[in-house]
Amino acid sequence: MLILLPPSEGKTPAVRGPAVDWSTLSFPALNTHRATVLEALGTVSAHQDALALLGVGASLQDDVDRNTRLHAEPAAPAHQIYSGVLYDALGYRSLTPAQRRKADQSVLVISALWGAIRFGDSVPAYRLSMGTALPDVGRLASFWKPQLSAALAPELADHLLVDCRSSTYAAAWAPPSDRTVAVNVFTEVAGVRKVVSHFAKHTRGELAQHLLARRGNAPATPAALLKAARERWDAELVPGTVRKPHALNIILPN
Repeated sequence: MLILLPPSEGKTPAVRGPAVDWSTLSFPALNTHRATVLEALGTVSAHQDALALLGVGASLQDDVDRNTRLHAEPAAPAHQIYSGVLYDALGYRSLTPAQRRKADQSVLVISALWGAIRFGDSVPAYRLSMGTALPDVGRLASFWKPQLSAALAPELADHLLVDCRSSTYAAAWAPPSDRTVAVNVFTEVAGVRKVVSHFAKHTRGELAQHLLARRGNAPATPAALLKAARERWDAELVPGTVRKPHALNIILPN
């Protein structure tokens, strides 16, 4: 089982430590493409219109300035850098040492800068969204799609993929539909279902935590994932098609 997560928009910079060591990152075939994005990001972030080009507000000026020196910024494991609703709900620090080792190998973050990294990979904090278009690179989801398909497909064979990504990051890579389960979260009122973004992020984080911390074998099939989810939630499984992944729908009480 592998759990696919989006990065958090906000990140917690490492206070000290060495800079990113590219040779230690998972999926080294992506390093050339990572370097291309990193160079383009540094150039854009140094531009006088950087905030507008990156689609962020003035309160994030420090984050954008940091983008210009990422080669030298301190790096830390991804589970420390990424923060926010989903990652708070996952609660890496609450896991046992054995569960943390499982998380480091089982969680993949699909990133606008790094393409894909594992939870234990050390990277610096950065500011970049998958929906951004960079000069000489283009829209990042389109840039990464063929690169991720080539790099990840042979590495992820035979794994069940639990897809907790947002639509923005799901656009960057479509894993094999027969082995992928997209996680959706709904509230239901008078028989009408609604998606609530905040609760969806929180519940996806809780699902990831549950799958990492529960006893027994990790789910290896969509049906086994449904059974595991029902240990905590009202849930249903919608079978996939040749082009569309399975869907795990978690229904929260109103």
